[in-house]
Amino acid sequence: MNAIPRQKLVVIGNGMAGMRTVEELLKLAPARFDITVFGAEPHPNYNRIMLSSVLAGEKQVDDIIINTLDWYRDNGITLHTGNPVMSMDPAAKTVTAASGLVVPYDRLLLATGSKPLMPPLPGLDLPGVVAFRDIADVEKMLDAADKKQRAVVIGGGLLGLEAAWGLRRRGMPTAVVHLMDTLMERQLDVEAGHLLQKDLTERGLHFFMGGQTEEVVGTSRAEGLKLTDGRTVPADLVVVAIGIRPNVDLAKSAGLDVNRGIVVGDDMKTSDDAVYSVGECVEHRGQVFGLVAPLWEQAKVCAASLAGDPDAIYVTPALSTRLKITGIDVFSAGQLAAQDEADEELIYRDSAKGIYKKLVLRDSKVVGAVMYGDVADGAWYFQLIREKADVAEMRDRMIFGQAYADVSCKGKGGVDVAAMSDDAQVCGCNGVSKGAIVKAITEKGLTSLDEVKAHTKASASCGQCASVVQAILAHTTGEVVEAKAAGMCGCTDLSHDAVRHEIIAQKLKTMDAVRGALGWHNHDGCAKCRPALNYYLLCAWPAEYVDDGQSRFINERVHANIQKDGTYSVIPRMWGGLTTPSELRAIADVADKFKIPTVKVTGGQRIDLLGVKKEQLPEVWADLNKAGLVSGHGYAKGLRTVKTCVGSEWCRFGTQDSTGLGVKLEKLMWGSWTPHKVKLAVSGCPRNCAEASIKDIGIICVEAGYDILVGGNGGIELRGTDYLTRVATEDEVLEYSGAIMQIYREEARYLERTAPWVERVGMDYVKKRILDDESGRKAAYARFLHSQKYAQIDPWAERVAGVDAHQFKTLAEVE
Repeated sequence: MNAIPRQKLVVIGNGMAGMRTVEELLKLAPARFDITVFGAEPHPNYNRIMLSSVLAGEKQVDDIIINTLDWYRDNGITLHTGNPVMSMDPAAKTVTAASGLVVPYDRLLLATGSKPLMPPLPGLDLPGVVAFRDIADVEKMLDAADKKQRAVVIGGGLLGLEAAWGLRRRGMPTAVVHLMDTLMERQLDVEAGHLLQKDLTERGLHFFMGGQTEEVVGTSRAEGLKLTDGRTVPADLVVVAIGIRPNVDLAKSAGLDVNRGIVVGDDMKTSDDAVYSVGECVEHRGQVFGLVAPLWEQAKVCAASLAGDPDAIYVTPALSTRLKITGIDVFSAGQLAAQDEADEELIYRDSAKGIYKKLVLRDSKVVGAVMYGDVADGAWYFQLIREKADVAEMRDRMIFGQAYADVSCKGKGGVDVAAMSDDAQVCGCNGVSKGAIVKAITEKGLTSLDEVKAHTKASASCGQCASVVQAILAHTTGEVVEAKAAGMCGCTDLSHDAVRHEIIAQKLKTMDAVRGALGWHNHDGCAKCRPALNYYLLCAWPAEYVDDGQSRFINERVHANIQKDGTYSVIPRMWGGLTTPSELRAIADVADKFKIPTVKVTGGQRIDLLGVKKEQLPEVWADLNKAGLVSGHGYAKGLRTVKTCVGSEWCRFGTQDSTGLGVKLEKLMWGSWTPHKVKLAVSGCPRNCAEASIKDIGIICVEAGYDILVGGNGGIELRGTDYLTRVATEDEVLEYSGAIMQIYREEARYLERTAPWVERVGMDYVKKRILDDESGRKAAYARFLHSQKYAQIDPWAERVAGVDAHQFKTLAEVE
């Protein structure tokens, strides 16, 4: 039987709506189309709504990539980046790209998105004027921020405020010029808008309300704004964020029906049956779209229609809005105020706490909600709006939240996830439903919020739906899920993750700067946070930060392990477990000379000298250094050992030179500081004599190459490694292992071994970072190599030369 030939699907637009349609189509009919995608930008598909988080320093560009280049390749999709389609010929069924490439199609998907609204102002073409729509715009804004210039944002709506806050977070004095008297007037009422303005003013933004821009002033570049009422706003950067309009140029030139947007029917077809359209470029039943939730629904319907489902029908969902500014909680949905006498408003206001809630009811149904300061019940109110639920019986209590209004909550607070339908959308940023979350939890055995993030993307973007995701997790597993990460210690309420983020975002490079900027309760810190901060700063700024030895534990301060009798053990490094007769003689001579009572072979294939007095350490190290031996860091939160078997050089079962590779790995990684101790092993064959399957990173040599394993632990809580991948060469082993090490260094919490780290983030996340994102892996490896330039200094040799000499002197007895 002959296979049905694939049709040709061309997608114009490599953005969120178009690629979500492709994702849904691959689920429904993976063999139906050969897919070609054209994108104007030089990037793979990314989460555009998270650009504000990149601008604010809360995320990197790599963090917002939705579909990596490997994803396109793995799914057989031909991608043309930086090559926009300039024309389409519906009669010939071809498209022509800017490069001159002509591609035929059987079905065409227009996902051309939107263009920023740019008012016809004098001076708008001056250098220094940017929109806020893509990565290139953000890069221009970040360049201005690096120069510590002044900024002004035209537009006090959702996008404008996120842009302004991002620039302010980057250290730029920033003003906002808004035509109306209320911020976000399309989403907030006057009361909530004024609370928002008050909070943002306190955070350092300056507002020109009721301000209409007359011109951008400047000669060779933008120097500020002149308003129609005579006010002036000096600035070096002008950001225009007053709205968007559908990008219909291509469709219009091809003769498709166009009004404000590309006109589509309920099946997402345009006026040409072979051409479909989704996203911000479309107009459906007279409505155009600027929020992400309807785009996800359009993508599902369009994919089903392309797959041949005649019953696929698009219905515009109810919409909600949240502002992505750290520490400010804003939610709105539906109707903002009563429109006639049939409507009623329920209002709760606590001015001392900055909390404001308003519900709009009609015929005992919630038709609108505005919330500021406390948005915990936003998902519940939105559910009531979507389901048009009758709320007559709980009308008098519902403004206080579901915990008071609905007995099904049993006083726990938050949304009643048991009552949510499976198709209820939980994560608007990534279009994840309750059903998808429950399925992932049950099928994959997920037990933490981080695991749910890694597997479903729910709450992985702005994070504002995290409480609902946690509630679904708790309901599904029957376990209580901690809603808030614990603080590092009693000195701060901030978690380890939050502190690490702020160190990078605010470029904090000393412990005093961290404790001052982040409001430490005890400015000197404590024994719990000082070692953690010291490590986080050392990891973030390897070339600049000066290690604070006094913030380390005693073993790391004196570079030896203290024993129960107050003496110390000394373990020289033996690369990959190899040693030489001369090294052994030197160790024996040291043991004799200093009358060291115990010489022990360790489980990590090294020799341990136990019972060394503290004042003897520099002399012991000096003699060992003369023999070419350096610190084995047997005391360190860093690389300890790389255990090996003899491999193919001697063993008849060996498939590769495991000892040689182990030496290379140890030479690569020695000296690196990590959140906790790290141990590696390389086994020469699957018999695994080096026990690679219980190491932080394990390598098992096979005939075809090298299997890389991650996240093992042979301690109290035994954990076998997870399989990562197989590579063909030693160089790949070094690159992959170095990248794993760096990502662990950058993202694990202090004192967190790789085993709990892998369990917390999920192996899918590790695979995504190492396997799916080649450029990200190489960048991580490059960062590791850069860090090692400053880390690979033998601490024994430094102290032999006199560094910290006071540490090893005995105090004189005073009579």
